[in-house]
Amino acid sequence: MQKALQLLKDERLVVGRAGAAVTVREHRQRTVRPASFMAPASPGDPYRWLAEAAKSGVSARSTLLDVGERRPPADVRTALGLPEDGLALLRSQILFIDGEPVELVQSYYPLDIARGTPLTGRRKIPGGSPTLLAELGYPPRLSVDRVSARVPTQRQYEALNLPTSLPVLRTLRVVHSDDERVIEATVLVKAGHLYELQYEFTPE
Repeated sequence: MQKALQLLKDERLVVGRAGAAVTVREHRQRTVRPASFMAPASPGDPYRWLAEAAKSGVSARSTLLDVGERRPPADVRTALGLPEDGLALLRSQILFIDGEPVELVQSYYPLDIARGTPLTGRRKIPGGSPTLLAELGYPPRLSVDRVSARVPTQRQYEALNLPTSLPVLRTLRVVHSDDERVIEATVLVKAGHLYELQYEFTPE
């Protein structure tokens, strides 16, 4: 019994204090609809992830971690059509909900699209990258997600403040524009105990 309670405490699903009863926290798992983030934001509006979070009554923010030309992981290189030693522009950030780290985001862009644009700047992009890409002539037309459960790396474990050796949800999202051109490949790593993903589709 104590072991089970400790596990729930580690996952921050219950709260227990010395001399007080153990209480269940409000439901913390969030349902994410990836399709709701695909379209560019309207002029003057925040990035859609921030807008959707606000609709849910939570406080959301992001912190930019890294921007620069980097060698992507193998599956991203394949998606971008890069050779083994190929480079892409990386924009890496961590997302927070109500002050809690919930997601690591590493977005890679083809250099012929990114160079000479605000994508290379070490600052946030008003409206998010979908808005900027659309302004550059590359509107997002199709996103393809590949989702898997993974054992977190040490970096992911520490950055997301994971309570135990819980799995993370890893998504490789490849964004296509006109003529099926790949304009972005993003690796998203979510705390597995905080998220579920919702997709809508029709029969082929």
